[in-house]
Amino acid sequence: MVKLNKIYTKTGDDGTTGLVDGSRTPKNAPRMQAVGDVDEANSAIGVAIVALGDAPEAAWLTTIQNDLFDLGADLATPIPDGPDQPWALRIVESQIARLEAQIDDMNADLAALDSFILPGGSAAAAAVHLARAITRRAERSAVAAAAQDALNPQALAYLNRLSDLLFVMARRLNGNGAGDVKWVPGASR
Repeated sequence: MVKLNKIYTKTGDDGTTGLVDGSRTPKNAPRMQAVGDVDEANSAIGVAIVALGDAPEAAWLTTIQNDLFDLGADLATPIPDGPDQPWALRIVESQIARLEAQIDDMNADLAALDSFILPGGSAAAAAVHLARAITRRAERSAVAAAAQDALNPQALAYLNRLSDLLFVMARRLNGNGAGDVKWVPGASR
């Protein structure tokens, strides 16, 4: 368990931040951009949870928020040349499988798409769409970081699946797609 008695340490005043293994990296490194974008996605999911109130999807998203802290720790833990450290917290296949099962469950009752949809509809769906868009940015950042540093492939897969889940959830929140706002190409010309 994490215990923080003092929030500021002044160790980052030089523009670096500590990784889980104790090494330091620039705060603007691609790895740290990905960690920050995951944190932003997690915050947007928190806003969506508030918009959902007592809806069952709120509990799913609370579990996902915990996963995203795991994912942030995963991204902030360099992958060693040899065997991983036993203390390294990594995203695992069962976390991705849970997302896939939730997607399949929600998607079963949705009407097939016959158009691209605009992010909106209900307030809760709009909040989930915003979280989806931020999650897609986090995925792009993680892919960019993986081009520079070795990252857990499961972390990338988790972000990819999460954005899919959030898209399907937004449609579910819009009356199983009945309240989706459809894109009308060229409608404002």
